Amino acid sequence: MELEEILKGIKPVDYKWIEKARKRTAQLVMPPRALGKLHEISERLCGIQKTLKPSVNRKAVLVMAGDHGVANEGVSAFPQEVTGEMIKTFLRGGAGINAISRQVGAEVWVVDMGIIPVLNPNAIQGGDRLLVHKIAGGTANLAQGAAMTRKEAEQAVVTGFQLATELFHKGVEILGTGDMGIGNTTPSAAIGTVIIGTTIDEMVGRGTGVDDQGLSRKIDAVRNGIQINQPDRKDGLDVLAKIGGFEIGGIAGCVLAGAFHNRPVVIDGFISTAGALVAHALCPQVADYMFAGHCSEESGHRAMLKYLELEPILDLGMRLGEGTGGALAMGIMEGALRVFNEVLTFEEAGVTDK
Repeated sequence: MELEEILKGIKPVDYKWIEKARKRTAQLVMPPRALGKLHEISERLCGIQKTLKPSVNRKAVLVMAGDHGVANEGVSAFPQEVTGEMIKTFLRGGAGINAISRQVGAEVWVVDMGIIPVLNPNAIQGGDRLLVHKIAGGTANLAQGAAMTRKEAEQAVVTGFQLATELFHKGVEILGTGDMGIGNTTPSAAIGTVIIGTTIDEMVGRGTGVDDQGLSRKIDAVRNGIQINQPDRKDGLDVLAKIGGFEIGGIAGCVLAGAFHNRPVVIDGFISTAGALVAHALCPQVADYMFAGHCSEESGHRAMLKYLELEPILDLGMRLGEGTGGALAMGIMEGALRVFNEVLTFEEAGVTDK
């Protein structure tokens, strides 16, 4: 599908289903809304899936991977080679996202959206979980010019949409977004700065743990990238192309797919929310279908969530990425649905509500 066709196919959530869900919640055998945000989560899921029998049994996480030319500016505490090495760790099942996904029963798929190394799925342990859709061997340096062409930006978004769509067609009911790419908090901070309109200092954090000099280089890279490229904050593709990343575009596509197919998408931390900001700039209705898995420790993430009017399900001081916060939140969301689907009403339990 072309991007324009995708955007036209996205409709707001039908709030009639949310109202129906609230009526059932009001009848559950407990004091009114005694489980707080769990009720809000279950009611939103009813609205998204257009049913009073919502389900998130089949879960998946798409970990989008890409390398970044801006890493040459010394903005990360880790060398760029770590991107490829971590992908192999994901595929072996040995990373943080794998451990948490096993806990909540979620599949993990890894996508090469544009990393520097060329990985052969047939030659890697767990390679059947690697989806190669390489746009290029990393983006260009956004501090010196556009990170990618507009055509590449659109390709990244549409690729993410297609991959998420395939999972939905195979029965996945809830999707989590993950990321991997050394240096990717820099384009994410640039995207947040431009779309939200915050100061650079508010949005740029230490990422993987850079020292003061690294933080200064990172701030300079974001400032230079915005000044040189002059991205249009109202044009999500323009922002993505000039100061984004291939994996960030892929995440934006996942968000669009959830909205298009009436499926919930749980966004993870700083990088995933940068992708969500791009998707929101393209189609504001996507906010109805997004859940914020958690609030990252990364500077600026809270401002991103506030802009999207999303309240994080968890706030545990996490800053790993990979999709870990989103995957962990899926367990909370499943618990919310168990309450909605399994708790008796006053009438069913034979308990007076007077």
